[in-house]
Amino acid sequence: MAELSTDVRFIKGIGEQRATALNKLGIISLFDLVTNFPRTYDDRSVIKHISDLVIGETVCVSATVATQPTLSRTRNGKQVVKLRAIDETDTLHVTFFNQTYVKNQLHPGESYVFYGRIGGKLGMPEMINPIFEAENGTRNRTGKIVPIYRLTAGLSQNLLSSSVRQGLAACGDQLPDPLPESVQQKYELAQSRFAYENVHFPKDYEALELARRRLIFEELFVLSCALDRFRREKSVKAGFLFANTDISAFTERLPFKLTGAQSRAIEEILSDMAKPSPMSRLIQGDVGSGKTAVAAASIYAAFKNGYQSAFMAPTEILAEQHFSTLTAFLEPLGVRCVLLTGGLKASEKKKALSFIASGEADAIIGTHALISGDVEYSRLGLVVADEQHRFGVQQRAALSEKGTSPHVLVMSATPIPRTLALILYGDLDVSVLDELPPGRQKVDTYAVGEDMRPRINAFIRKQIEERHQVFIVCPAVEEKNEEGSDELKNVKEYAKELRERVFPDLRIGLVHGKLNSKSKNEVMSEFASRNLDILVATTVIEVGVDVPNATLMVVENADRFGLSQLHQLRGRVGRGKDKAYCVLFNGSGGEKAAERLNAMTKTNDGFKIAEEDLRMRGPGDFFGSRQHGLPEMHIANFATDVSLLKTAQTAANEVLSSDPELRRPENKTLRAYVDRLIEKNAGTMN
Repeated sequence: MAELSTDVRFIKGIGEQRATALNKLGIISLFDLVTNFPRTYDDRSVIKHISDLVIGETVCVSATVATQPTLSRTRNGKQVVKLRAIDETDTLHVTFFNQTYVKNQLHPGESYVFYGRIGGKLGMPEMINPIFEAENGTRNRTGKIVPIYRLTAGLSQNLLSSSVRQGLAACGDQLPDPLPESVQQKYELAQSRFAYENVHFPKDYEALELARRRLIFEELFVLSCALDRFRREKSVKAGFLFANTDISAFTERLPFKLTGAQSRAIEEILSDMAKPSPMSRLIQGDVGSGKTAVAAASIYAAFKNGYQSAFMAPTEILAEQHFSTLTAFLEPLGVRCVLLTGGLKASEKKKALSFIASGEADAIIGTHALISGDVEYSRLGLVVADEQHRFGVQQRAALSEKGTSPHVLVMSATPIPRTLALILYGDLDVSVLDELPPGRQKVDTYAVGEDMRPRINAFIRKQIEERHQVFIVCPAVEEKNEEGSDELKNVKEYAKELRERVFPDLRIGLVHGKLNSKSKNEVMSEFASRNLDILVATTVIEVGVDVPNATLMVVENADRFGLSQLHQLRGRVGRGKDKAYCVLFNGSGGEKAAERLNAMTKTNDGFKIAEEDLRMRGPGDFFGSRQHGLPEMHIANFATDVSLLKTAQTAANEVLSSDPELRRPENKTLRAYVDRLIEKNAGTMN
């Protein structure tokens, strides 16, 4: 028997050439091969009579070749093989283009199972280029549920499927089982060998479901154990114990009353900071839920205990906005705030660095510049990372390493279902700001087609006549998108059209990601100062830009965005006292796009929208799983397997409560799996 670590090229039946193609899919070892699970399945288990065929369906037919296959050429040079096949009910016409070899493989009087799409017309069904296998031979591609894998150049479904067969034959019953026997029995899970066999080559749908449930549970169970280790390893580090947690001077000076959710989050943070191990907490709140005030309270607590705080924002615009807000909150209390971004003049940067190193700066607000090599902190006790989904795990870690195990507070305005957040931010405790401060406007949202363009343009003008401002967001910067279509609203061309033809009398600004920081900031400042009526932009304005006078958000080609991203864009309006609106143009006009966009019109609850976004798009598009420090899943899906995730987490906690280091003999294989997962994702997992 081969070892699971054996290179696939040494597996019987695979060889050097096929191994090279497999390597392109990341399949290096035998373990990689057998855990390369199908992405979907074709149900070829139903075999129909010819008389029951329906035009347009893709199906299996068992029939006998009735005529000698004939070879001919079309006018444009295509080689065509034709034949008739029959069963006891009717005749099927079969045609192959540019597959001359089939002429010698299909013999009159012999029966085959053909699989393909039914064409032709009523009473004269036909198949073009079907898959076929001898009815009485070994059939791997017809008459059963057939796995469909991701492919790359040099591999076909047939080749990949046969490679997996060779792989399973090579490791057979040697497949290790990381699940303790007690867990398998309690949760009624299939055996490992059965699961691997039936996830690749299912006997029927019941066997496939048993196999998938077992393997999804296993993957999430191992992940839960690995994340537990991360959490425990962080908790043994010595942190800064903040003895003084009285921040009443801060809360008494606030010009508003904290919501219950904000007060709870601040209490949880102060409790964490009073412990000897460093805090690792995620503050998750919808747009406008008051995360910045919570961060300010945390910075004030650090200041009261003699420590510096570093607040990292993803863009210079957002960093400057936070600097302004935090300065207003904190400087009256004696907290000295300093801004550090890449856009500072050399003299300003030198002065800021001097203040930071000497300890004169208490709160340093900035961008990635905070983790550059020339920044030296005096006593860094708290790190705040805003909009965590914009930073890689390494960047957050790099900022923490500027101090000696400082407390870490992560903020995100991307609502994520709580169970998923516990996996996604496995090393973080989670606080949820699920209340909006009084006076926050509900934004009325409409999904419309191109036929509504004149009315929407009139509505834009009405808002501006009422002395309000308007955002118009486009998905593209260049004239053509990646598919070469020029139908997308390109931000440069569209701004030009609006200025010259649609609203020539209005003041229109343009901002996009390809502008340099200085130009971006200048345009944003003009808009914030009410010197512009309309801001045409890409998603650079998605996060954090605060313009209370903006009451209308128009999103062009909204079908190109995820729902959570649209929710973030919608959050740019409704920040003042006036009624706010969001208009989503369905650029494709498609029904599926309309269904997605309609979800936006039904709720302003970011958590509900996040769940719908996950359901529709899956986690990869939702937030880019690799960016989040999430190991790549082979079979589990965080969007659809949430209930199984909860069960797997419960099972993992039960095992770890009695054997946290997984030292017992029955947990030996589980420990090896956890070690492999951590090693494979070293430096990228949370």
